[in-house]
Amino acid sequence: MSSTISIVQNDRPNPTAAYSEISSEFLVERIVQLYGQISVLESLKPSNIVNTLLTQLVHVCTMPIYIDINELSKDVKKIRYNLILLCAEAEYLLETHFSVLIGNLPNPLANLHLFPYYSNYINLASMEFNALCGKNIPSPISKLAFVGSGPMPLSSIVLAKQHMPSTLFENYDIDQEANSMASRLVISDPELSKRMIFHTSDINDVGKDKLAEYDVVILAALVGLKREQKVEIIELLGRNMRPGAALLLRSAKGARSFLYPVVEEEDLANNGFKILSVIHPNNEVINSIILALKP
Repeated sequence: MSSTISIVQNDRPNPTAAYSEISSEFLVERIVQLYGQISVLESLKPSNIVNTLLTQLVHVCTMPIYIDINELSKDVKKIRYNLILLCAEAEYLLETHFSVLIGNLPNPLANLHLFPYYSNYINLASMEFNALCGKNIPSPISKLAFVGSGPMPLSSIVLAKQHMPSTLFENYDIDQEANSMASRLVISDPELSKRMIFHTSDINDVGKDKLAEYDVVILAALVGLKREQKVEIIELLGRNMRPGAALLLRSAKGARSFLYPVVEEEDLANNGFKILSVIHPNNEVINSIILALKP
């Protein structure tokens, strides 16, 4: 998921509420309470109860209240990691549901708006493309790798269709079924299907020569759920991406990091990358983005 992970939009906090009266401690307590409710569900497939609980979780995590995750107790840090795992599973099930639904329609690409958060992907793609522009990134971008594309590769599709009409997109996912569903969405478009390739592979198994082909690599938020896993991938890319190529990573900040892992800027600097920009949105787009260059 690139932005939010909920479906229904009710139970939204009053926008005029006095957020200043809500403490970070109360916010964490509410997140822990929601984790307790979500963790005992028999299934995280889209349903009224799943959608409602995840909606409430997202609303809490996007309140403008600062939380320093490094100051959390050991128990809450463990809950945070477990919550990220649950959200990742719910996201996969949500994308699978809609990928199958839309893929069965006569013209899937004309019906992408049926996905509940299509507009959020539009906003995220625009934010990422704008970050790439004017930052000494190779232009035009001829070949891009998207790592962790999933069954509903909306980020690649939106970037390819709306922002990069001549770029070749090579999408990587370890799940063959996810790639099959993703391929079905684009096969009806002859032009796009020529520029949209799907590889079933762990990025750690991709060879140096292949990684050196890309002008830009985008790393999805849920690729590497633990810091050491993320660092391992960053190390690999730091060794094998060609000089002058760009790495765009999705991260999270504050309470939003209860939904997605955080990318530490020092892990990029320690592996040969120069950070060009860091963007932390305060709208419905949950993911932060970090743009770095392989000097």
